[in-house]
Formats: sequence, structure tokens, C-alpha cells
Amino acid sequence: MTRTDQVAAMADHPRRYDLANELHARPFPSLAAPGRAFFLALKQPKNAARRDRDADRAHLLALLDRFGAPHPQPGATHWFGTLGRHKLKWECHTEFTTYTLFLDGLEDRPFDPSAYEVLPADWLAEAPGAVMTSALIRIEQFEDEAMIAASLVDWFVAESLAASRVLDDVAIAASDFRIDTTGHVRIALFVRPDMGERRVGRIVQRLTEIEIYKTMALLGLQRARDLDRKMGPLDLQLTELVGGLSGAGTDAEGSLGQLLDISATLENLLATSTFRFGATGAYEAIVDDRIRVLREGRFQGRQTLREFMTRRFDPAMRTVLSTEKRLQAMSDRAARAGDLLRTRVDVERQAQNQKLLESMDRRADLALRLQQTVEGLSVVAISYYALNLASYLTYPLQEPLGLSKGTTTAILTPLVVLIVFLLIRRIRKSMH
Repeated sequence: MTRTDQVAAMADHPRRYDLANELHARPFPSLAAPGRAFFLALKQPKNAARRDRDADRAHLLALLDRFGAPHPQPGATHWFGTLGRHKLKWECHTEFTTYTLFLDGLEDRPFDPSAYEVLPADWLAEAPGAVMTSALIRIEQFEDEAMIAASLVDWFVAESLAASRVLDDVAIAASDFRIDTTGHVRIALFVRPDMGERRVGRIVQRLTEIEIYKTMALLGLQRARDLDRKMGPLDLQLTELVGGLSGAGTDAEGSLGQLLDISATLENLLATSTFRFGATGAYEAIVDDRIRVLREGRFQGRQTLREFMTRRFDPAMRTVLSTEKRLQAMSDRAARAGDLLRTRVDVERQAQNQKLLESMDRRADLALRLQQTVEGLSVVAISYYALNLASYLTYPLQEPLGLSKGTTTAILTPLVVLIVFLLIRRIRKSMH
């Protein structure tokens, strides 16, 4: 058996073919000029990353069944095929779903939305999500640059218009990234007659990706603005609380309770914003990458797509990054302040415990002195009763010895007291 046969006889990893096919997923479409395309991105307003992807696929299948088109593989995240006389590309992403409809020929009136009404209205109304963005894309063959410049003036808002030569001057791409009165973003692409269809498809794909990822990234800006309104009061409370830590009369335990409330709020804001800020950073990187691979050149002195993003998109992304850093810094400040307060509370409790121990020592000393006093009195009391007993015992001896009662008592008293004292002392030592 040859080495090739030996390798062929080995078992494949369960994910081997999936991993290899992932590099070839989402192929670029082949488009001929002139032509047009309709791009639609749908996203659920909340918890889009945890949505039911089966609902997205079911919505696609409902459309394919209307046109008798073949179904994608179970669990597929993309599909490209013929839909009647047109072509459709469907992609299911982490947070959104996109539909790109490719049509031959140009509409009679540029960017007329009625020319794109191929998707059934009732099917659109049942979409599992809201419209995140939609774009009308017009693809024309390259003609006189003066005519292109005149068309751009007619189609777009001059103040926002970005137009540039792309892929080493084989095409001109333009858009103002505004939503027109019909509810769509307009994108124009002028290509040279000798340009290949697959290359046209790559440019269109990248332009649609710039539009959707730019829009998705801006969700982070909205989140940052919402956080800014909440972080202002929290920042003021935290600053005042930390500033009062050095005061001698500060209630450390009360301040610690307030700080824990602030820390809990900050941690909640941080936890609920981590995904959005992380996604924003990823979307921003994709936008930058898609613009970079277009290899832009200036067209008649107009701003390029890169310049447009630098002026309008990048500041928004810097705001998001600044808010993320500020939130993290506030959380770190609250953690450090919590450590200081806990240390102060521990020191104060140790001081209270020390005073309590000193008080207990004083009470123990007083108890010992009282005990010694009681022991002295007990010697006297016991000696008194013992002396009476001894006196009774010596009555028979008094007369033979010629001793009076008083003399006998006087002789017995020191002896009895000494004996009682020694006995009590011995008992105390044995107990200790």
C-alpha cells in the first residue's frame, strides 16, 4: 500500500470539510454592465446575536418556494442562485441577514425604487427583523468623465458625495451614504467595457459590505451616547465619594455601601456593553479593510470613500472607543476605592476590637481584685466559725490547765486563722 493509500484509509476529522469549505464560502457574484442591484439588510432590534437563525432560513425558503428555486443545505448560512429572471444572494451573519438581488439592464429613471420591486410585498412584511439598511446600486459602463460628473451632481447630495477611482482606475464608485426620499441609500458604479464580470461582482460586494458594516458599527455610537448620559451622574458620585475618603469623620461603612451600589451599576453597564463595543471594533476593521482593497484614487478632486470615513465615520468610532475606556476606567476606580474603604473599615474594626480587649482586661483586673477581697473576707468568716468549734473542743481542757475561756480563745485565734488561710491558698493553687 502506497503512502497516498495509507493517508486515504485514515479517518477524517469531523470538521475537516467544513473548515476547508469555509474558505470558499460566500463567493463573489458575476455581474455584467449595465445592470443594477438591490441590497437589503435585516436585523432584530434586540438580542440579534441570540436570535433563532431557523426563522431567517424559513423566511428565505418561503421566497424560494414562490419562484420554484432550489433550497440551500440544512443549516447553511449563505445561498446564491437564480430567482426567476434574476439572481439572489442571501447571507446569514451573526447579527443580521442580507439579501442582494441582481437585475439585468438599467431602470428608465435612475434609482427608481419601483424598478426593483421583485420581492413580494407580503413576504417582505413577514421578515423576521427590521430594515437595518437598504441600497439601490446602479452599474453603468464607463463613458465620458464629464457625463459621469454631471450624473453624480444630479443623483447625490454634493456636500456628502464621495467618489473615487477604484482598482487602479478600472471603475468609478460613488455614494453620498444618505437615505433618499424613497428610503434607500444610492450607490453608483461606472466600469470600463473590458472589465470582467467577476471583478464587477467583487466591487459591488465590497460596496455593500462597506454600507452594512458601517451601519452596524454606528450602533456602538448610539450605545456610547446612552452610556454617557448614565455615566455622568455616576462619575460625579464616585468622585465625591473618593474625595471624602480622607476625612476623619467619614462613615466608612456607609460609604462602602454607596460604593458597592455604584460598582454594581458600573459592572452591569460594562457587562451589557461588552458585546456591542467588541462588535463595533470588528465592524470598523472590516470597513477599513474593504476600503483598503479598493485601492482608491481621486476622481476630479472629490473626496474619496476613505476621506469620507475619516471625516464622518472615524470620529464616531473614536467616541465609542473613548466611552469604552472611560467606563472601564470608572470601574477600575470604583474597585480601587472599594479596596481602600474595605481597608479603612478593617482598621477601624481592629481599633474597636483593641479597645474592647482593653476594657475586658480592666474588668478582669477588677474581678480579680474583688475575688481577692472576697477571699480575705472568707478567711475571716471561716476562721470565726472554726474558732467557735475549736473553743467548744477545748472546754474540757481549760479547767485542768487552769486557763480561762478568754485566754484559750486568744491562743486559738491565730492558729485557726493561719490554718484556714493556708488551706484556702492551697485550694486556689490547685485550681490554677
